[in-house]
Amino acid sequence: MIGESIVANKALIGAAAFAIMFAVERFRAASAPLGGWRRLLKNGILWAFLLVLSPAIVLPLTAFAAEHALWRRPASWPYLPALIADMILLDFWSYWLHRSYHQVGAFWRLHRVHHLDNHLDTTSAVRFHPGEVALSVLLRMVPITLLAIPFANVVVFEAALLVAAIFHHSNIRLPAGFERPLSRIVVTPSIHWVHHHAIRRDTNSNYAAI
Repeated sequence: MIGESIVANKALIGAAAFAIMFAVERFRAASAPLGGWRRLLKNGILWAFLLVLSPAIVLPLTAFAAEHALWRRPASWPYLPALIADMILLDFWSYWLHRSYHQVGAFWRLHRVHHLDNHLDTTSAVRFHPGEVALSVLLRMVPITLLAIPFANVVVFEAALLVAAIFHHSNIRLPAGFERPLSRIVVTPSIHWVHHHAIRRDTNSNYAAI
């Protein structure tokens, strides 16, 4: 099963995506890096907190929600179509959750930590307030229990979301002829960089996750 394989290798997938994008940034940067090693260290410390939170809070709460769904899916449901549907539904949920982090004052105070980064690169993708991560997983329990989304499918989505976030935060210049059609399917760096503009009107846009 795809899900079981990704559950077992989620950390490795995330580490590989980060390492590849971090290396590519050094050779094909879209803009000159700012902040130096001090900035990278600060983002790395926040990432370390998230690495602790994942096994301590994120995975247990996700598993609890999946095990206590309000109904059970028929065993006859085909696996791949169900997985794709769950990915789309969770991505839709992430869009509205992200939007709420910008429009609800208390939520914004947590999410603002992510936007305070003065430069975007792969490390920005893991720069989040631990409180935001904890709140997000609590709120995500709602669709998991209502839609009876299997634990493995949620982890597949998390892995895809992490890879996507590393990619669209990266400081990589893509060829225009490649990025233009790609941006009609997934979030690309030039699209997401607008979301991190200093102008609040731009920041309050482009909420898409994957």
